[in-house]
Amino acid sequence: MPRKSTPNSPCGRRLVQLRMEKGLTQTQLAELLGSTQRNISHYETVADYPPTDMLVKLATFFKVSADELLGLKAPKQPPPRKEDPETKRLWKRFQQLLTLPEKDQRAVIRLINSLVGAKGDDDADAA
Repeated sequence: MPRKSTPNSPCGRRLVQLRMEKGLTQTQLAELLGSTQRNISHYETVADYPPTDMLVKLATFFKVSADELLGLKAPKQPPPRKEDPETKRLWKRFQQLLTLPEKDQRAVIRLINSLVGAKGDDDADAA
């Protein structure tokens, strides 16, 4: 299994951050953009910047400016939301999932999907 590499450019770090916020793997992102996992990995870890055509696709997909993606401009911060303490607690727990290996992250997502799906099926039967 290949070892994980850390991004060496602001663009690579931002790309990893945006991809993780969407909950996508490199493979999933590559499929959505018509690329390969190897290319996405290269943009995140090795290349200083992706090619222009891919830069446009990435910025459009993530709904950010090219300047933000390249690290030339600070990312826009979403307005602060007022949340109840329970939502904040759950959000912090979900963010901790990002520290798990990718295989474990997928397992947790499958578990959540199965629980939510089972509950949704029960609700549909009751109606």
